[in-house]
Amino acid sequence: MRPIVHLQKVAGIAGSEVYLLSLLPALRERGWDVRLVMLHEREPGAQEFARALDARGVPIVPIPLAADVDAVAFARLVRRIAQLRPQALHTHLVHADFYGQLAGALVGVPVRISMKHGFNEFRELGSFAFADRLVASLAHVNVAISRGLAEYLAEVEGFDESRFEIVHYGIAAGAEPAPYPGGARLICVGRLIPIKGHLLLLRAFAQARAEVPELTLDIAGWGPLEPALRALAKELRVEDGIRFLGPVVPVQPAVEEAAIVVLPSLGEGFGMAALEAMERARPVIASGVGGLIDQIRHGETGLLVPPGDAEALAAAIVELVRDPERAAELGRAGRRRALERFAEERSVDRMELLYRSLLPDARS
Repeated sequence: MRPIVHLQKVAGIAGSEVYLLSLLPALRERGWDVRLVMLHEREPGAQEFARALDARGVPIVPIPLAADVDAVAFARLVRRIAQLRPQALHTHLVHADFYGQLAGALVGVPVRISMKHGFNEFRELGSFAFADRLVASLAHVNVAISRGLAEYLAEVEGFDESRFEIVHYGIAAGAEPAPYPGGARLICVGRLIPIKGHLLLLRAFAQARAEVPELTLDIAGWGPLEPALRALAKELRVEDGIRFLGPVVPVQPAVEEAAIVVLPSLGEGFGMAALEAMERARPVIASGVGGLIDQIRHGETGLLVPPGDAEALAAAIVELVRDPERAAELGRAGRRRALERFAEERSVDRMELLYRSLLPDARS
């Protein structure tokens, strides 16, 4: 059987990388010859990802990039795809779409799949939207990781929402979570970039702390926004209640120590951090955007607040901190939903069904 080649640019291990570390080994276990071509800029996080994927038995081919637009890397990619002769090329994220869909079309890969994973500020630029739709037209199938993301791409970039296949991320059940700790410790998990909403979170945290002085906040993640966040914490006079944890892998132990997981994203393709929190039976307060709406049922498995609304976020934090019994119940209900609706096996099943529909002669 000719391979199915996945292509992604990797800088570290975040939502889409966690997904690939789950999906690709599971597909190989089911008999599919999947492998990854990894574009990277020699980041330590990319090497960490490569080691993790290799340890799971998935062949990986690294191709370094000297810049966002790298003709030499593109030529290497074309040669590699021609050598592999895949029956399908499955691209993830913007760089892989632009490099991979063009290379796949040049080589004549029979089936080309583009998978959209997230919201990005640059998608709202008209020039990017046009280019993204043009590249997407080279793919035989476009996949979105949530219905919310498909709606966003239709609204912002002009895609036809009905033409997206939806394949959610999945999560494996871990050991029984530690008992709900109660208390007033919050945690936010995610890259420190503007779209994740950390600036908004700090303002909401300051408002909530005025009512709940014992409130504390852990920020797990890395990114260019950290200096600005530290400066804002000082300006708001809440720096004594905030810990910057940096990258936390695995994140589950830190999540279990918290009473509430807060995800104030301004845009979120899926929100793997929400699913990880739900699997650990911790209540989630999140913005009502993108894939977070797919996961969280407001008032049943967590709380959703309007994106960009610091006052609503602060009120939701105070509400749950003051009602630990309700918070614990939301966490338990969230775990049930995570393991029923977003089980890792269901996600792999959905991708396998998609492959079978596109590759009717494939054997697995």
